[in-house]
Amino acid sequence: MDNLRLAIVGYGKIARDQHHPAIQGDARFRLTAVASPNASVPDVANFESLEALLDQGPEIDAVSLCTPAGVRTAQARLAMAHGKHVMLEKPPAATLAEIETLREDAERHGVTLFASWHSRHAHGVAGAKRWLSERQIRRVDIEWKEDVRVWHPGQAWIWQPGGMGVFDPGINALSIATAILPTPFHLVDAQLQVPGNCQTPIAASLDFVDGENVPIHAEFDFRQQGTPPTWEIHVDTDAGRLTLEAGGRRLLIDGELLEEGPDAEYAGLYERFAALIAEGRSDVDISPFRHVADSLMLGYRHTVEDFVE
Repeated sequence: MDNLRLAIVGYGKIARDQHHPAIQGDARFRLTAVASPNASVPDVANFESLEALLDQGPEIDAVSLCTPAGVRTAQARLAMAHGKHVMLEKPPAATLAEIETLREDAERHGVTLFASWHSRHAHGVAGAKRWLSERQIRRVDIEWKEDVRVWHPGQAWIWQPGGMGVFDPGINALSIATAILPTPFHLVDAQLQVPGNCQTPIAASLDFVDGENVPIHAEFDFRQQGTPPTWEIHVDTDAGRLTLEAGGRRLLIDGELLEEGPDAEYAGLYERFAALIAEGRSDVDISPFRHVADSLMLGYRHTVEDFVE
């Protein structure tokens, strides 16, 4: 499937920094249109909304939805009703139930639905999965910390219901963990820190166990300042410690670098999207989102000082 005509819906930071360059670098796709109320892109058709694009715009084959999760389900349903393939940025929807609706719509309309998890396409993730498949896992520690002012500047939606707060980056860690660990795991305890003037957490401490009672601990924090982000996963095994650094881009065993690659996660997403369309299949894995939903539902909320951007 070459030269698929694609539209980006919601041309914000993630679309500008990641989706657009990845599309430009993939000969199977051609960016044909953008639907965004506050941005326009040269040399393509621009519309203020998806509705306007579908009513008045050029023919397209697929859309990438880069809008906030709260509006994404209605947009995905509209696009699929018009016969368009859909890629969903993460998280795939605002609720778990919405995803089931989308899954049924995709099957009914005969289109591809792709719930994308970009961090699973980081360079070291596939190698980590292979290495761990042959080892006995004893403990997992996840540390995902960054400065929200740097990575989400001016994005007030992240603090509102459905915005997920620190789980917006934290779900990337969970997407990797659910990909590389051979045994499913579940939440047993969650401590959430929520600013008094926000609806979503600024930090979270999570404890999981898998079916073999292996402890899995995660620390997410939006308040790390003055240093590069810490995006690391450590897995202690019977054959040593596996570490993924730089969001999965670097793979180490007992501190020795085994693999390192460029930041090409979104190129991997579009390669996967093209393959799914060609095969006539969907990929709607919601396991990372389920862990976030469990954390928000079961977590103990502790109020901390107001957040000032």
